[in-house]
Amino acid sequence: MSFRIAVAGKGGCGKTSIAALIIRYLKKNGKVPILAVDADPNANLGESLGLKVSQTIGTILDSFQHEKISIPSGMTKEAYLEYKLNETIVESNGIDLITMGRGQGPECYCYPNLILKKFIVGLSDNYAYVVMDNEAGMEHLSRKTTEDVDALLLVSNHSVKGVRAIGRILELLDELKLNVKKKLVVINLVPDKLDPLVSKELEILKLKPDVIIPEDKELYRYDLEQKPLLEMPETSMAVRAINHLMPQIIGQTDNK
Repeated sequence: MSFRIAVAGKGGCGKTSIAALIIRYLKKNGKVPILAVDADPNANLGESLGLKVSQTIGTILDSFQHEKISIPSGMTKEAYLEYKLNETIVESNGIDLITMGRGQGPECYCYPNLILKKFIVGLSDNYAYVVMDNEAGMEHLSRKTTEDVDALLLVSNHSVKGVRAIGRILELLDELKLNVKKKLVVINLVPDKLDPLVSKELEILKLKPDVIIPEDKELYRYDLEQKPLLEMPETSMAVRAINHLMPQIIGQTDNK
């Protein structure tokens, strides 16, 4: 049984970088194999990991829905779809990546998310850890893409709006009765210390940050230069914050 970690929050809060640094920690500490899941239609987890994505679940589904597919003799459409979906897996040393991407045209993302969820369930037992970078907002929750997870990181940037988004996500989790074993509050991109207005909003919502991640010039530079975040140095403030948080997430106190 794999240990599942999901990352959620409003747009621009740094979810993808946090997911990449979680994967960095797991790989560095021998917690492999890891399945990285980019469930955001605006996919960029692969870039953060230094992995090139040539096919996504969205493009495969498009080909099945809008084109005439030549299915090999003796195979059902469902079996052939599963075969084609497996071609979307990007393999690397200790880390495999699947990417939802987006389909062509204005169609709803409900069906791709349903397929993604089923696909992840089928793959999960082959991995020690699954790390999912979700789309911005709460749609993935209402579609139940994010359920049955061991740890959900609720990420806010250094803003009152971001903290309120966390509050709404928590309300929706309760409403939908999703199976989330552990919820952790992450305040990201903090310039110096928490602004009193952000602290006040946390207090109003009865939220206590499990970790505060500072603004990190090294992380910004890696993103700007499109370097894999897996190569971030231990001196990085963001890396140190994630390293401090991870034992709370996976329930271990060692660093092995």
